[in-house]
Amino acid sequence: MLSFKDINIKVAKKFKDRLIGLMFKKNIKYGILFRNCRSIHTFFMFEEIDVIATDKKDNILKKYKNVKPWKILIAPKNTKNIYELPKGTIK
Repeated sequence: MLSFKDINIKVAKKFKDRLIGLMFKKNIKYGILFRNCRSIHTFFMFEEIDVIATDKKDNILKKYKNVKPWKILIAPKNTKNIYELPKGTIK
């Protein structure tokens, strides 16, 4: 099970929230959870982010550190959730 100290995680429920994610944001201080998601892009991002892919029980399948803008990530086959997080969250 994942645990994030000092980071607020917002759930992207609406289409608009899922579409926008962290695009156009600067000084990101919170994360976004995308449920039932296996891929993301970082188009129109102003800074790097960390990304975690988890299975349906929130077990970590893969971590991506310092993902640069203008990238596409396709997570492992059993991925159920993706967390977009501020750069430096993954130690």
